[in-house]
Amino acid sequence: MPVTVVRFNLVEPGATPASLAARYRAALEMAAYADEHGITTVQTEEHHGAENNWLPSPFAFAGAVFGATRRIAVTVSAIIGPLHTPLRLAEEIAVLDLLSGGRLVTVAGIGYRPEEYALFDVDWKRRGRLQDELLETLLKAWTGEEFEYRGRTVRVTPRPYTDPHPLLLVGGSSKAAARRAARFGLPFFPSAHLPELETYYKERLVEYGTEGWTMMPAAETPLLHIAEDPDRTWAEYGRHFLHEARTYASWQSGDIRSAVRSAATTVDELRAEGVYRILTPQQCAAQGLDSLVLHPLAGGMPVEEGWRSLRLFAERVVPAVGG
Repeated sequence: MPVTVVRFNLVEPGATPASLAARYRAALEMAAYADEHGITTVQTEEHHGAENNWLPSPFAFAGAVFGATRRIAVTVSAIIGPLHTPLRLAEEIAVLDLLSGGRLVTVAGIGYRPEEYALFDVDWKRRGRLQDELLETLLKAWTGEEFEYRGRTVRVTPRPYTDPHPLLLVGGSSKAAARRAARFGLPFFPSAHLPELETYYKERLVEYGTEGWTMMPAAETPLLHIAEDPDRTWAEYGRHFLHEARTYASWQSGDIRSAVRSAATTVDELRAEGVYRILTPQQCAAQGLDSLVLHPLAGGMPVEEGWRSLRLFAERVVPAVGG
């Protein structure tokens, strides 16, 4: 059975506080519905200062999802590690791990937008060293024992629920990221299907004498929307997918390798590309994908259309693929 994921980044261009609050409430209701229908994961992410209101606080959102659900995991993919205070983040993740009974998965990346670092007055050039400090601090903090941190002896409580620590992966598309994951003995989450980087990671595990594994995105991991009439849905709602695709394209330089990477400038180009796919339930079930990632509120998608997509996914796709 494929992994089934519902993705939320809560984007809404031109939102009012009231409309954005309604979108956030809808996302929580959708997460609860997904949980009741056997969907395995909610995926969310972190970006700052975006004009289209991209979610900046994935852990606050994860906590709300955990309060509304009983089984579903929440993957934060990814946090921008160097923008977080290490001791505070250790506490936040420990509390969420306790609240959820171990359902939180955190992927730590370093981001690719210098303007986000500028917003928080964090030195872009020090991002690698800051990420190393963050990972080292988290692993020490979650033992519940005293340790040295910036010249002081500190101790973080409470200890998390998960033993030995909450699931923490290192994300990225560079050899530096793979090397960092191996050095800390942490699993590696490439940002795209990059078998050569997985090989490099495994070689570094041997070099450092550590253990780990790779959570590799499939060669095809399209973002899905389910509809009875894809042609009509592309015509009516394709602009929302294009908005997200163009936003990503404006952020990602040529050397960034990402599963969500589009060169499309029109809805027709986006449809032909296949990064975003609007499919009937039957078409979706027949795709043969390892991961089915539904993106019901993509790019400011109207909430009612998001619900139509989610219901078709939960009631007709998930049972058909073995859910």
